[in-house]
Amino acid sequence: MLPPMTLAQTHSSPPLSITGKHWVWRAPGSHHQAAALSQQLGLSPLVAQLLVSRGITDGAAIHTFLHPSLQMLPDPNHLKDMEAGTKRLQTALAQNEKIAVFGDYDVDGACATALLLRYFRLLGVDPELYIPDRLTEGYGPTPLAMQRLHERGAKVVMTVDCGSVALEALAEAATLGLDVIVTDHHQMGRDIPACTALINPHRPDETTECTNLAGTGVAFYLVMALNRVLRESGFFKNRPEPDLKQLLDLVAIATVCDVMPLTGVNRVLVNRGLQVLNQWQNAGLKALADVAGVTGPADAYHAGFVLGPRLNAAGRIDDCTLGATLLSCDDPATAASLAERLQKLNIERQTVEKNVLEEALAQAETQFDPSQPVLVVTGNGWHPGVVGIVASRVKEKFNRATFILGIDEDGVAKGSGRSLTGIDLGAAVRACKSLLTAGGGHAMAAGVTLPAAQVAAFARQLNQEVATQLESQDESFFLPRLTLDAPITTHINPAMMEDLQRLAPFGPANPTPRFVITGTISYARTVGAEGQHVKCTVKGQDGHSLGGIAFRAMENDLGDVLLNSKGQTISVVGTLKTNTFNGITKTDLMIEDAALGKAVL
Repeated sequence: MLPPMTLAQTHSSPPLSITGKHWVWRAPGSHHQAAALSQQLGLSPLVAQLLVSRGITDGAAIHTFLHPSLQMLPDPNHLKDMEAGTKRLQTALAQNEKIAVFGDYDVDGACATALLLRYFRLLGVDPELYIPDRLTEGYGPTPLAMQRLHERGAKVVMTVDCGSVALEALAEAATLGLDVIVTDHHQMGRDIPACTALINPHRPDETTECTNLAGTGVAFYLVMALNRVLRESGFFKNRPEPDLKQLLDLVAIATVCDVMPLTGVNRVLVNRGLQVLNQWQNAGLKALADVAGVTGPADAYHAGFVLGPRLNAAGRIDDCTLGATLLSCDDPATAASLAERLQKLNIERQTVEKNVLEEALAQAETQFDPSQPVLVVTGNGWHPGVVGIVASRVKEKFNRATFILGIDEDGVAKGSGRSLTGIDLGAAVRACKSLLTAGGGHAMAAGVTLPAAQVAAFARQLNQEVATQLESQDESFFLPRLTLDAPITTHINPAMMEDLQRLAPFGPANPTPRFVITGTISYARTVGAEGQHVKCTVKGQDGHSLGGIAFRAMENDLGDVLLNSKGQTISVVGTLKTNTFNGITKTDLMIEDAALGKAVL
């Protein structure tokens, strides 16, 4: 049990908060710079402070950040092989050749698949769809999958969110006479697969700055380039040209769910994509929002934590084509039926996930070694569809990069890893390729398949590789931290919330602003089906009050402190969220942590 501690005790070594974290300012000592920026550019003090805390201080950069526009997107042809890929697709359309889309079963893969299906159907073409089964085929193209597509008459295959490391499969495709256009965003080695075009910001000879695109973002760039080629060739002379902006809702959801940084190009794509999403013209997304109970404007939170998990549910435990089928569906009745099925699967997924999480946490407790940068936890029969989510939860608890591997009855270990900022997990996995049957990923997430007998060796080498990455770091790298943006009072007015929205969408590299408020708890009680959350009222030193809720607070000491600290000075940390219920709009504090006393950092 961690004792409640006052943050004002010391400056040289800040004490732990209630949940055992160190609180640090995102940009300490920056208030003078923020004040000057506010006066110079006519920004509110809050917006100026948040921009400075994110390192955005140049006038041009501030304008770009606050006014994202599609005009800011770079020419798609700057990506290597883009022209080769679009030229081949132009020929396929002209000669009525059969085109196939080889998808993936996660949200990014489903969104990218649906984006291409929707676009080509607008051109009057219905591509062949192929999404591998997670359990029987695994991730990415295989020789057998290429053979099946060839048998179905495909001449051109577009991969989405996969394909860069499928050397054997693409060699088989070349032998069969299949022209493959790879669109992907995963890290890869030096070997270029045999294909017509490899469009991947991470290919070894690429010079693009667009390295943070999601797989759907890369697919959207292909569509932008192809649309221009078709326009210039007169393809749309006697037919309507597709409105590509209407596909941006899929790009936004994929970018958020794949945890891509929401800066630069991604900020533009997600900002505009959320605007499109809220038009609800995609029948599948509208149906999914209805079953999920989404009311009011949808934002990055709804994309990542409401719609995303439901889209993922099918690929995790059932039919891997459901997500892409729903997102590419135009019939409201069919979409409603598919959405209801995904809703039920998501509930089933939650049960499976809960059971695996309990076992994984128990094992992690026994094997955790603070000197090791990576946790590798295994279990017999763990469903491969939920191990990624479980890895995220275990990572949060232990503040270590984490791999969760399920071992099947054939002695094969399959699993997913989640990283910490500063650790390139994808690179570490590639360095272990001699131990793996398959594996890959990017900096923050990765997946592997290997014989169970090699798991111990994999864990050792993985830890060695990550330790090498961290050689320049000191022991403070793994200290649990909570980064704060600014202190505020409990007097939250509509103008302040409008100011915050100017910085949205929030996510990686542009986190939701986190504030600290000092006051007292005037009311607190447990809520939730199992009484696991704490709802409370924070009364500020200015006399105003602000409602708050601390989710899962009863799982740690935070819940007890909120319930039993009435009348004591307390500093609470959290984010602000606007809720509308029965026509009444109010702002609540989503409480993440607290410490007794006044916060002095």
